[in-house]
Amino acid sequence: MSHPIDGQVVLLAAAKASVAGNRLPGLLERAQSKLEPDLGTYRRRYELAVETDDACCFFVPADHWETVGADLGLERREYRAIQRTHEEQLLRLGKREDRRAEFETALEVRSAAVVGTRK
Repeated sequence: MSHPIDGQVVLLAAAKASVAGNRLPGLLERAQSKLEPDLGTYRRRYELAVETDDACCFFVPADHWETVGADLGLERREYRAIQRTHEEQLLRLGKREDRRAEFETALEVRSAAVVGTRK
C-alpha cells in the first residue's frame, strides 16, 4: 500500500511534524489503508474538494483525524502529522486549481482527507 501524497508535501510536512521524518511515510500508508476501503463512504458523506487521477480530496470534520488516529492506535502527534500532510496536499492542489484561498478558508473550520483511488 502506498499513499497519494506528493513527495514535496511529505518533506514539507515532515519538517513541521513532531514525528521523525522517516516515520511519516509509514504513518501515511497506515492511514491510507484505513481510508481507501471507505472511498465510497467518503464520496457519500463528505464534500469533494478536488479529484486527481489518483486521489479524491475531501473536506472532513475537524475531529476526523482524531477518530482515525484512535482507530489506528496512534498517538496525538502521529495523527496530527498525518492531518497536517493531508491538509498541505489539499492546499497544493488548491494552488494548481487556483482555489488555494478557498481551501485555506475551509480548513479554518474543517480538515482534509486525501483518499487514494487506485485508478
